[in-house]
Amino acid sequence: MGNDVKCGGCLCGRVRYELTPPLRGVVVCHCEQCGRWSGHTVAATSVRADNFRLTSGASDVAWYRSSDVAERGFCKVCGSNLFWKASDGTRVSVMAGTLDRPTGLKQIAHIYVDDKSDYYAIDDGETPRHGQGGGPLSVPPGPPKKP
Repeated sequence: MGNDVKCGGCLCGRVRYELTPPLRGVVVCHCEQCGRWSGHTVAATSVRADNFRLTSGASDVAWYRSSDVAERGFCKVCGSNLFWKASDGTRVSVMAGTLDRPTGLKQIAHIYVDDKSDYYAIDDGETPRHGQGGGPLSVPPGPPKKP
């Protein structure tokens, strides 16, 4: 994927962000919370919190505390689901579909597959699956963003 800063934003364009590498590959979450939030599954990359920056529309982002471990961020104008932020402040997951293309990312895991709904199958065959979380959730090690 290289050392290129990745950019993205919401559907209406009011919220824009940039991510400084390293970025984790895309993890697909099948938990019930992600299903209710997105209408299906969530596919997200992740960066260390200090490698995430809102470049516009910060006042248009609403944060919803969905559990003891995270908040979910979305655009107040268009409703785009954008971010999952760890309560401990260590990382921000970003919905992969909101990144500008090409992303250069690859899907690396399915998590919470034991919680998936009954209306669909996971049939990619190649991507590792984890029943209850687990898997490669952390951000790859790397130097912090330079000021």
